[in-house]
Amino acid sequence: MRLMDDGLRYGPVTRALHWLMAGLLVWQFAGMFVKEIVGRSPLTAFWVGSHKGIGLLLLTLLIIRAVWGLYNLRRRPRHGRGFWGGAAVVGHLVLYALMLVVPSLALLRQYGSGKPFEAFGVQLMTNTRPEVEWMMAPANAAHGLLAWVLLAAIGGHILMVLVHRFVWKDGTTQRMLG
Repeated sequence: MRLMDDGLRYGPVTRALHWLMAGLLVWQFAGMFVKEIVGRSPLTAFWVGSHKGIGLLLLTLLIIRAVWGLYNLRRRPRHGRGFWGGAAVVGHLVLYALMLVVPSLALLRQYGSGKPFEAFGVQLMTNTRPEVEWMMAPANAAHGLLAWVLLAAIGGHILMVLVHRFVWKDGTTQRMLG
C-alpha cells in the first residue's frame, strides 16, 4: 500500500489526517452548538470539558498535516487552473490559517490566564504565574468569532465538494474519498 499522495489522489495518510480532523471539528462545533442551545448542563459540561484538549489535538494534527503536505507537495493533486483553481488554493489557505490561529489564540489565552492546563491526563501548564491581560485579550476578542468564521469556511468547503460531485461531476471528490 502506498502511503504517499500520487498526483491523482491523496494517499491514506493525507486522507486519514483530513477525516480525523473533520471528525474532531464536528465534535468541537457540535459541543458549542449544544452549549448555546442547552446552556449549562451535565451534557454540556462533558462536551465543553473536552474542548481545550481536542483543540490542542487539532492544532497538533494540523502541524503534522502541514508537514506531511509539504513533504508530499510535488505529489499532491493539483487544484486546476484559472479562477476556480486559484479560488481553491485561497480557500484551502484560509482554512489552514484559521485552523492555526483559532487554537493558537486559545493557547495564548490559557497561558496568560496563569491557570493550569491538562489535556488527556498530561499537565501542560501549571498555576505558577499571575494573569497576563495582554495575552488573554486577543483570544477574548477573536477566538470565538474566528471559530465561527472557520465554520463558515468549512461550510464553503463542503459546498464546493458538493458542486464538484453533483454539478461539475469532475471526479475531484474522489481524490479525498480514495
